[in-house]
Amino acid sequence: MSEIRVRFAPSPTGPLHIGGVRTALYNYLFAKKHGGKMILRIEDTDQGRFVAGAEDYIIESLEWCGIKFDEGVHIGGAFAPYRQSDRKAMYQQYALQLIENGTAYYAFDTPEELDALRKKYEAKKETFQYGPKTRKGLKNSITLSKEETQQLLENGNHYVIRFKIPENETVTVNDIIRGEVKVDSSLLDDKVLYKSDGMPTYHLANIVDDYLMKISHVIRGEEWLPSAPLHVLLYKSFGWADKMPQFAHLPLLLKPDGNGKLSKRDGDRLGFPVFPLQWKDPKTNEISSGYRESGYLPEAVVNMLAFLGWNPGTEQELFTMDELIQSFSLERVSKSGAKFDLEKAHWFNHQFLHRKTNEELSVYLEKMLVDNHIVFNKSMLPAICELIKDRVTLLPDLLSQSKFFFVAPETYDEKVIQKVWKTETPTLLSEVLPFIENTNPFTAETFEKNIREFCTNKNIGMGMVMNPIRLAIVGTNAGPSMTHVAEILGKEEMIKRIKKGVEKIK
Repeated sequence: MSEIRVRFAPSPTGPLHIGGVRTALYNYLFAKKHGGKMILRIEDTDQGRFVAGAEDYIIESLEWCGIKFDEGVHIGGAFAPYRQSDRKAMYQQYALQLIENGTAYYAFDTPEELDALRKKYEAKKETFQYGPKTRKGLKNSITLSKEETQQLLENGNHYVIRFKIPENETVTVNDIIRGEVKVDSSLLDDKVLYKSDGMPTYHLANIVDDYLMKISHVIRGEEWLPSAPLHVLLYKSFGWADKMPQFAHLPLLLKPDGNGKLSKRDGDRLGFPVFPLQWKDPKTNEISSGYRESGYLPEAVVNMLAFLGWNPGTEQELFTMDELIQSFSLERVSKSGAKFDLEKAHWFNHQFLHRKTNEELSVYLEKMLVDNHIVFNKSMLPAICELIKDRVTLLPDLLSQSKFFFVAPETYDEKVIQKVWKTETPTLLSEVLPFIENTNPFTAETFEKNIREFCTNKNIGMGMVMNPIRLAIVGTNAGPSMTHVAEILGKEEMIKRIKKGVEKIK
């Protein structure tokens, strides 16, 4: 196999959808599995849809996910520039090359004339297509003489260069995932390749750049499959058929119910992010949530995306990036769409959070405490993380599950009060305080031993004392092991909170 070179080529028209991240991930895994190169190319030929900040957002998103590039718009490389608008000057010569060999032509039809034609066809309940069946009746260099064509060009008339789809030909696309795909050329239209403003369309720039950058495999979303026959024809028209990359079209990411493609608009409407990072629209200032800011770990997002359309053929579900690289193959990518599963996304994140050391989790918790201006003892954080990690799904849960360690409750859950706070509770808690005071050393084991001894002496169940203690300490009846909470909070804080609870809870 010759050198593997793949590219991820997004357009800077807004935030990067997680479907795009998955495409980048599969390209990366494939390239690294085979010792190849990964290239980031920015395809900004559609200047009308350009969004400020989108390119930087794309780069930051992929870096957060751990997808590394060997060449690209942000790091350079032997095939620079990697931004299509910076390559603008080179595309005209390739468009003219197709004009000269007869596989493309100038078209001078105005947008108004084409709109009128479309409406005429719509009235007959037909669809207008600029192609083999219609081009001979339109204003182009096929129907005009060389002199007329030249005169229009010299006059500066608006024009486009269209590809001349061959008539009555079967176009074969060999796809690694889908096998052999055959398309009748009569179903294809004469796509615009180049405009008189000097900008190529996606189809021309894409093919030229892939050829010049020696791309060996084009791994992209299923939505590009209808364009693949045109791209095969372009390679042949340029005389590059022997250099044509292998194609692999990835399955769609579907909404959780499976009804339709998961789109950028679905975002927060469905209750989960569809972007890797938070995005603020520069035009509307509307903010869309991101996986990073929602508290997901990048390794969890990577695993989630890897499994949306691929499986390793084993029972293993949690992979490091290196393990994914070793296990990945395009042959195990599904043809059918993959439904997004929020519960599975949460499961992945919980698993990877649980894999973190207490010291690693403490770094996240410390930042949240600082950001929220909460006073804390740094030495307590690892023990707290150990106690709550089973209860954490997203990173913000670290704070919500542990806040009571740092801030004593000011209010108490009324439903819990009604359930656990009996007439005799204040007396029992006042009587248990000396037992707590005399607990030495103050550990989870000695605390539990003394409370159990107190309850035995009183001939009452442990719940009669421990449940009200939890309410006084935490403010509710949820939380980790109370004996371990006691050890972390310490004797003085426990006694202080119990006294406060007895005073305030009625």
